Amino acid sequence: MNRTRLDETLAALETDGYLLDASQEDANQLYLSGFTGPDPFLTLYADGEVHVLVSGLEYGRARSEAAADTVERHADYDYEYGGREERYDMYAAFVRDKGVESVFMPPRGPVGTADAMRERGVDVAVDGDDLLREVRAVKTDEEVDAIREAQRANEAAMRAAEDLLASADVAGEAASADADVEPGTLLIADGEPLTSERVAEEIEATLLRHGCALDETIVAGGAQAADPHDRGSGPLRVNEAIIVDVFPRSKATKYNADMTRTFCVGEPPAALREWYDLTERALAAALDAVEPGATGEDVHAAACEVYEEAGEPTFRTDPEAETGFIHSTGHGIGLDVHESPRLASGGGELEPGHVITVEPGLYDPDVGGVRIEDLVVVTEDGYENLTEYPIAFEV
Repeated sequence: MNRTRLDETLAALETDGYLLDASQEDANQLYLSGFTGPDPFLTLYADGEVHVLVSGLEYGRARSEAAADTVERHADYDYEYGGREERYDMYAAFVRDKGVESVFMPPRGPVGTADAMRERGVDVAVDGDDLLREVRAVKTDEEVDAIREAQRANEAAMRAAEDLLASADVAGEAASADADVEPGTLLIADGEPLTSERVAEEIEATLLRHGCALDETIVAGGAQAADPHDRGSGPLRVNEAIIVDVFPRSKATKYNADMTRTFCVGEPPAALREWYDLTERALAAALDAVEPGATGEDVHAAACEVYEEAGEPTFRTDPEAETGFIHSTGHGIGLDVHESPRLASGGGELEPGHVITVEPGLYDPDVGGVRIEDLVVVTEDGYENLTEYPIAFEV
């Protein structure tokens, strides 16, 4: 946690405190409390201190793990297994016990909790700016190291995927006799068609061995690669682009990483080769634009200009485009895989400590899809690329 930035940001609150009612799956809750509670619990920031209220079941672990100034349990407020109204009475008592009569809650905080606080005389305002999200956007050195470590696991998984693709054979006439499959196009591994699911399995198993987890890997080939978020399914084929996008989360630190590579087993058609070369250039141009004081819009524009000069459509020139460069250039990453800042039209100023993806791409079902993604941290004088994995198309 960047405690200095947190204190500076929340010191300007027009309320007495900031209240969260969420589990660890809410990145703001995990960031503020430092506690991996699987069930919703309360965290209150007030007068520069963090206070946590958990059930008796989680009390011992919270006392040893939470990054809080105080940790209390439901029994401290004569509650353990009461009903909903009694629970809300406890919440209000917990808040008032810290001298707090008014709180901010995040825009996606539970409506029931906010209404219950108001009914019990605690003023609740909605934090429409999601201040904690903005605090989280600037990482400490320790957070950057956690993301770097997750990216090393990511690279091991990408290597496993590329090795599996590189070792595949091409099916003969008899092996690809399916009426929907052109003979001699399927990739074969261990005597069976190599599928997106099989490559994803290899990725996910490798991540587990490196202390990370992921269950939504993208391995999309051919026309499926033309949809940026198609997870991919079924057999993979020779001479087609295969997008592999891996975004694991560390089981220990809970920080995410992200990387995309596009591979082709065999000889890519001329259009795909041209697209890949353009995307390499767009990535380089976008990276060159990353520095403190530049905006996310500047970085996005640098990638778009490469594509637009080559005659490819982008969302910048045509917001309704269905082919070409049809997404933003990147996003922040941390406890959430998608967080501030945005590398897109309207994206704000970059600051040292922002960790961002840079991921230009081109898409068309008639051609396929190409995307290349690196993960970088903005530094005082530019950026550091946290990605060490090589960029290569043909395997």
